[in-house]
Amino acid sequence: MKLGAHVSTSGGLTKAIDRATNIGAEAIQIFASSPRAWRFRHPDDEAAEEFRRLSKQENVGPCYIHGSYLVNIGGSPDQIEKSIDSLVNNMNAAGKIGAEGVIFHGGSHKGKGFENVFDQAVETLQKVLESSPDDVWLCLENSAGMGSHIGSSFQEMGALISGVDHPNFKVCLDTEHMFAAGYNISSPEEIKTVMSEFDDEIGLEKLVAVHANDSKVELGAGIDRHENIGEGHIGTAGFECIMAEPSFKNVPFFLEVPGFEGDGPDKKNLDLLKRIRTNLGIES
Repeated sequence: MKLGAHVSTSGGLTKAIDRATNIGAEAIQIFASSPRAWRFRHPDDEAAEEFRRLSKQENVGPCYIHGSYLVNIGGSPDQIEKSIDSLVNNMNAAGKIGAEGVIFHGGSHKGKGFENVFDQAVETLQKVLESSPDDVWLCLENSAGMGSHIGSSFQEMGALISGVDHPNFKVCLDTEHMFAAGYNISSPEEIKTVMSEFDDEIGLEKLVAVHANDSKVELGAGIDRHENIGEGHIGTAGFECIMAEPSFKNVPFFLEVPGFEGDGPDKKNLDLLKRIRTNLGIES
């Protein structure tokens, strides 16, 4: 179980490795380009090669790219076209820098109903995978259950996994999103049932990454609000429960927390997770 964080690439791609080592991150997630714009800036060859070299030298990995927040597989034809281009650009960047995959949000069906955008969503994801490198994973992240967002239930995620039917289509689970969507992963009694349902609907072999975030909101609130580890409704005991669950044993964890100083994922949050890992006797 490697413990890492989302880190900034401000100032250059390789700066992410420096920031990772400064906080003790063993694995990293980055944005390859602005997540709030369709325009994509591809990493140049020299920066990509140096990123690969430094990642190996500092033993920082795996690396995942987080896709654009604008992606919406349930959107209008124009959004679909732009979403395909955005995801393919990120997948190509991931291949170039040696990242494992691209994690993305499914977006919203805008009240049309999941079943009414399902075929469109499947076709969109198949087109992305057909145009992407063979050694990069496309990873659907669960949503927190807000409004018409796609993928807050294991049933919806499993339907997409089955519909797309591609070996490179994987899943990233966000602990805050799971909790907000009503999956009580903070309870030793209930987490077994939750992950058994995940296995039945999706398959544990599809789980390749975890976003480790505490929750500002209560169980089932349906709101995406991340909190620092131990300061939210999941709590330290909840993360002890999560990290002790065998389903997560070999899956990298990435912090996306506000940070104790408000500067994003930090050493203090990572150290909290590392302490839990040590106490549980889990190897990195």
